[in-house]
Amino acid sequence: MTFGTYDAASAAARGVAPGLHFVATPIGAARDITLRALDTLAGADVLAAEDTRTLRHLMEIHGIALNGRQVIAYHDHNGAAARPKLLRALQAGKSVAYASEAGTPLVADPGYQLARAAIDAGVQVLAAPGASAVLYALTVSGLPTDRFMFVGFPPATQNARMTFLKDCAKVQATLVMFESPKRIHRLLTDLVQSHGEGRKGVVCRELTKRFEDVVRGRLGDLATDFSGRDVRGEIVVLVDRGDATPADAGDLDTAMKQALAIMSVKDAAAVVADQFGLQKREAYQLALKLGKAT
Repeated sequence: MTFGTYDAASAAARGVAPGLHFVATPIGAARDITLRALDTLAGADVLAAEDTRTLRHLMEIHGIALNGRQVIAYHDHNGAAARPKLLRALQAGKSVAYASEAGTPLVADPGYQLARAAIDAGVQVLAAPGASAVLYALTVSGLPTDRFMFVGFPPATQNARMTFLKDCAKVQATLVMFESPKRIHRLLTDLVQSHGEGRKGVVCRELTKRFEDVVRGRLGDLATDFSGRDVRGEIVVLVDRGDATPADAGDLDTAMKQALAIMSVKDAAAVVADQFGLQKREAYQLALKLGKAT
């Protein structure tokens, strides 16, 4: 089945200018691809893809024939071997179209080394822009979009992930990250520890697909909500920026003393950490110090 009245044969006949063309592909809905992207796939001399099966299926949906063209797999595990083959085609004056598995190439995608090699070889590098999970998630998140930072996938190991998240907490921008459904529970728990339970967050799942799900709330509430859920699908997590103004030491001490007057050390530390965007351990140490002083 094909969509619309796209004329793949005419696009193939026109061809594509020599050079490396990065092609953004849908992150879910097959219709979320641009006409320029389809033209590039129809007319390029050589096709390359992170997942060749995904690319072939996408081309079949839109009625684009291979016409005997070579489709070369290019991914994290074979990049060193596949790059020379693609560079030879480019240096011979051919057009090469590289398609990501989903979304925009080079965003959490192995295409960077290919782009760098082509540029170093003096080859023209172009792109057919389109779908991006990062931009889609920002659009529907409700968080500030004037300044954002994509940080990729957080490290899988606990210590490395906590160090990574603590560094991210200092950035004055909306954070956007990808995560595996198997680790989303741990990530949200660690975000509470590194960013504070009161920081706003958003968890986006299966964007543009049938079971698209966007959950917004405080990080503490999100961690609780997802702790017992069986989560599946592609996930994007966003975290609001913190307070750009560092807490004044005097204000912090005053707030902690006021909290200690009516709460336990543990509860006072939790409240002040949330209020000032501190790490709970830091707030707890301050609570112990001021508690002993009084």
